[in-house]
Amino acid sequence: RLRPGAEGRLSVSLPGVGVRRSWDTPSLRALRGRIAADGDESKSPSIEQLDALREFAGIAAGASAPDSLATLAFLYMCLAVSAKYGDVPSVDIVVWSELPTGAGLGSSAAYAVCLAAALLMLCGAISCPLQEGQSTARWTEEELTLINSWAFRGEQVIHGNPSGVDNAVGTWGGALRYQAGKITPLKRVPTLRILLTNTKVPRSTKVLVAGVKEKILKFPAIMNPVLDSIDAISQECQSVLEAMPANPSPEHYPVLEEFFDINQHHLNVLGVGHPSLDRLCQVTASHSLHSKLTGAGGGGCGITLLPPDTSPLAVEAAKQDLCACGFECWETKIGAPGVTLHSCSSLSAQVLHALAQS
Repeated sequence: RLRPGAEGRLSVSLPGVGVRRSWDTPSLRALRGRIAADGDESKSPSIEQLDALREFAGIAAGASAPDSLATLAFLYMCLAVSAKYGDVPSVDIVVWSELPTGAGLGSSAAYAVCLAAALLMLCGAISCPLQEGQSTARWTEEELTLINSWAFRGEQVIHGNPSGVDNAVGTWGGALRYQAGKITPLKRVPTLRILLTNTKVPRSTKVLVAGVKEKILKFPAIMNPVLDSIDAISQECQSVLEAMPANPSPEHYPVLEEFFDINQHHLNVLGVGHPSLDRLCQVTASHSLHSKLTGAGGGGCGITLLPPDTSPLAVEAAKQDLCACGFECWETKIGAPGVTLHSCSSLSAQVLHALAQS
């Protein structure tokens, strides 16, 4: 949420990570000149620029807590966008999210995308697409491309060397295919109901990736066919999704459920499973539902497909059993739209209350 702020002050509130900061705009302008924020959205943030921002914000070198990284990304994006498109704005910005941080759900990318859209609109680089009487609106393809490129810069501040997948999904929504660094949106994606479950088991993507690499080098004749099979599942799954209508009926689901099961077994073979994820799959299977890990594995989150004919009682029972394991569970959808501008009147009471508290 953006609101005009006190003249000469820029404020940011991130209640989810406990950040509430405010700076005077003359100091930010001086900092912008000092770090030579040139506003080129294709350039990665330099070590020198990030060091200067850390010093300005009082963030220790090497600090990797969400509050430090979120503040750093905010300052960097604000100064770099304003360097290209206008002056440092006097506004109050609140970013509130239901996404947990560090669970492999792309919360940092969602943050970077929203921030990029807000700052670009504020500086006049993209339009305000909301017309009188509309509750929500989205930007043009060209404007979304610009939002995505700046969001990627924010992700670089937070992660160093991100793939660009999370910010692309956050910008365009729907579903994307990612192969060898190339991102292509799927033509059509049905909206699929899922349970999203956080096992709350922490994991390191870096360690998991290194383990998979080691296994492939050790047993290439065994592991490469597994990777080929996972690739084939992805290709088949894309064909099935693109052939499904927008609101699929139950008969479209059995093949997706089989893909979930086969894929999860393959991921265990690669070594990215975890007893908590096995438990998640067992619990949902006892309710005739099919699950797999999502993200890096080794803990983190799993998704469970909810066909349209799943009874509300079965969903509720599965959620209760998952929560009894100490997991956190949400019912949500995949295939939803990407970054969107909302009028205040279109927001739920819960969101309005959260923003008012910030």
